[in-house]
Amino acid sequence: MAMIGSDIDFAKEVLLKGDLVAVPTETVYGLAGNALDPAAAAKIFQVKERPSFDPLIVHVPSFDHVSKYADEIPKQAHLLAEKFWPGPLTILFKKKSFVPDLVTSGLDTVGLRCPDHPLTRRLLEVLPFPLAAPSANPFGYVSPTTAQHVAEQLGEKIPYILDGGACPVGLESTIVGFENERPVIYRFGGLSLEKIESVIGKVDVQAFSTSNPKAPGQLKSHYAPRKKVIIGDIAALRQSYPIDRVALLTFQKNYNTKFQYILSPEGSLEQAAQHLFTALRELDKLPIDCILTEFVADVGLGRAINDRLRRAAAN
Repeated sequence: MAMIGSDIDFAKEVLLKGDLVAVPTETVYGLAGNALDPAAAAKIFQVKERPSFDPLIVHVPSFDHVSKYADEIPKQAHLLAEKFWPGPLTILFKKKSFVPDLVTSGLDTVGLRCPDHPLTRRLLEVLPFPLAAPSANPFGYVSPTTAQHVAEQLGEKIPYILDGGACPVGLESTIVGFENERPVIYRFGGLSLEKIESVIGKVDVQAFSTSNPKAPGQLKSHYAPRKKVIIGDIAALRQSYPIDRVALLTFQKNYNTKFQYILSPEGSLEQAAQHLFTALRELDKLPIDCILTEFVADVGLGRAINDRLRRAAAN
């Protein structure tokens, strides 16, 4: 079973040996390995049971490191990194040839991000390589936001979990790339569309791909619990299911029923985002047949919440 602790030096030793460590970020916990070592990257895919066509995000300690791995740095990318790094934003760059094709799933771009978590930033600063780190969970399942979440699902497959507490954002990073010099969002996440457009202007959106994704996290079915998720008007949906066989996942309303998780009694989208994956995990453990849920306002972080709900329900 994986050890859990906050020992940066031990985590470094494990990674230098070519093994994997689960690391905390402000978004979710990542399953990290040497991004420049194809064998370590292969181990990430194997442990997660992740398809090799789904690329990995590479984590760096600061924007100063981008030029080591990227051939081109668009001006708009520089503006975004200057404003939002460290933070929940991944930027796609044309990759240098030595970045392993396995990490980028054969694409000529690599997703780079600087995480906003003190433990992982310190770890990145003492390593001689960047870290490839998708979410630390079996592929397709709900992303982990605590060290215990990682231990429950990957604890027997990795040696160490770096415990940095609960992730404050709770949703994966937003992914931005560039096509014909136009910025494109490939995945909604912890940084809102509005904030991005406030810096670089109008942004296109290409958030889904059923196969051959251009960026991580684009698959239609993803972030899903084992129990079936049904989205709609909760009050109406409840009439069609036995009350003792369903759980309710609501934004703010309390239905005073046995199985229910309220994402934000105060009506905060930020709080709802932070709680979403924990809620799906907890409801998934209940003796129920399905989870009934609803969309939130499609603004700010609400877009990312709704995106994750759609993918969770896609099965």
